[in-house]
Amino acid sequence: MNKFEQLGLSESLQRAIIDLGFENPTEVQEKAIPLLLEQETDLVALAQTGTGKTAAFGFPLIQKIDANNRNTQALILSPTRELCLQITNEIKLYSKYEKGINVVAVYGGASISEQAREVKRGAQIIVATPGRMQDMINRGLVNITQINYCILDEADEMLNMGFYEDIVSILSTTPDEKNTWLFSATMPAEVSRIAKKFMHEPVEITVGTKNSGSATVSHEFYLINARDRYEALKRLADANPDIFSVVFCRTKRDTQAVAEKLIEDGYNAAALHGDLSQAQRDSVMKSFRGRQIQMLVATDVAARGIDVDNITHVVNYQLPDEIETYNHRSGRTGRAGKLGTSIVIVTKSELRKISAIERIIKQKFEEKTIPSGIEICEIQLLHLATKIKDTEVDHEIDNYLPAINEVLNGLSKEELIKKMVSVEFNRFINYYKKNRDISNQSSGSERRERDDREPRENNSGATRFFVNIGSRDNFDWMQLKDFLRDTLELGREDVYKVDVKEGFSFFNTDAEHADKVMDVLNGMLLEGRKINVEISKNDGGGRRDHNGRSSGGGGGFRGERSSGPRSGGFGPRTERSAAPRGDRKEGGFRPRTEGTSSERPARRSEGGERNERPASRSFEAAKTRRPRRS
Repeated sequence: MNKFEQLGLSESLQRAIIDLGFENPTEVQEKAIPLLLEQETDLVALAQTGTGKTAAFGFPLIQKIDANNRNTQALILSPTRELCLQITNEIKLYSKYEKGINVVAVYGGASISEQAREVKRGAQIIVATPGRMQDMINRGLVNITQINYCILDEADEMLNMGFYEDIVSILSTTPDEKNTWLFSATMPAEVSRIAKKFMHEPVEITVGTKNSGSATVSHEFYLINARDRYEALKRLADANPDIFSVVFCRTKRDTQAVAEKLIEDGYNAAALHGDLSQAQRDSVMKSFRGRQIQMLVATDVAARGIDVDNITHVVNYQLPDEIETYNHRSGRTGRAGKLGTSIVIVTKSELRKISAIERIIKQKFEEKTIPSGIEICEIQLLHLATKIKDTEVDHEIDNYLPAINEVLNGLSKEELIKKMVSVEFNRFINYYKKNRDISNQSSGSERRERDDREPRENNSGATRFFVNIGSRDNFDWMQLKDFLRDTLELGREDVYKVDVKEGFSFFNTDAEHADKVMDVLNGMLLEGRKINVEISKNDGGGRRDHNGRSSGGGGGFRGERSSGPRSGGFGPRTERSAAPRGDRKEGGFRPRTEGTSSERPARRSEGGERNERPASRSFEAAKTRRPRRS
């Protein structure tokens, strides 16, 4: 007996459920569906990504819609166009036996006039992204003043993306007497404000512990040097031969760079980020769903709305800026009761985030070490043997067996096995023989790196540098330190005394690295702007308080003044003479004007994606190219 029959759903909906192959409702469906069918109430439902929330609100909504009334009766808001389209398709599948119900998707990146025409022809249910919906309301292309139901799906993600004002404006356009159903993985303050302002005594249901992670997902972290991040990713992929994963990066640029390097090194990978066209996104997702892509490298915004079964791993190549976002990332695996693994690659400066995430998801991380080359070769060898054993024989080969037997005549069974396995395996063993093992770090009892802004001993051979990037470029001292180490391929202790100001920063390296710093960084582009590095006359000495501000030498930006007027080009700059005067532009500073792009808050792109934090332009690749997979 199908357990959905016990939830009070109509016969036509039950037929659709059978067609879809659903047998047992998930916990959120079991709690929400009977409640929404029996009562006209507001609802707050807290459940992780991948727990079946669309069906939890979709089935009761369809049953409550009047198919004979062509006016818009329900609005579903979702954070991204991918999720918008996914919800629309699912609602259409649920309502396949309901005559007369029309569902229209309204989202950016497509013709607004065509969407308006579809709504005008009659759409009882509109599924929309907040930005496009607000645009249509402003143009008078849609009427939601008489709707009966408003659903906010992934509410916390919409607010994280900066849609608070749009959502407030849209909800203010809807009638007070409607029912509002809010579905969210977490309950941050902004979601609570929305609930208090627009909902009347909502019923609350929670699946699992509030804000907790899924019980089907295990969490592990690997502590490495920053320069080994990319090599660690490759080794983790090789140690899991059947990996089918989403790899998360913070920025669009890093996403593209990591995907390109993986493809170059022989992995089935692709990038998914906001700079891709809708057609490109659709093509990537089609390949990923078809498992032609094993490693989908994505930004958080682009990955919202990915609903793909059997993802084995989520890899946090970089942790998100907002710790709460980790819950949404890990929710991409361990769906429908299956087990999944969430992997985090971290440096010591990021360890404090692990502890913060543990408090939020109420689960502990297991600290693991990157496997050695020998361990990976053993895993790959056994995987290859299993693959050979499980391969189905195509009997079309029978016609060629006499010629094959003649070629292989004289080889013993043992020799034949060795040669067959070596065809694939030799490439792995040769690769890992030539590459050093990663130096795994140990967190021990410390969950954070020492403050590198404190003076380092035996500092007489240090060189202090001025660089024209700072907090206005979304760097704090730890992020800038990691950026410099990754870009320059230096060790953990080779960059120190990092001091970040608004429009510029200072840092130290040992004198032996000075030429490399000047050669690599000068002229490098960061978000389209050239980086300029100069040697500072100040050695960065003096005590610093807990905020990293100088407390010696008169405070502020004290240092030696330039000995004379500057004539052309850039002379050595001191900390005092480097007070912010605007952005640098090739041969000099351009004057700062009110409201320059560097001072304005980050804006959403058409798909809702914010301009993201800059990160290293390069990642250390293996010295020897990894063998391509056949």
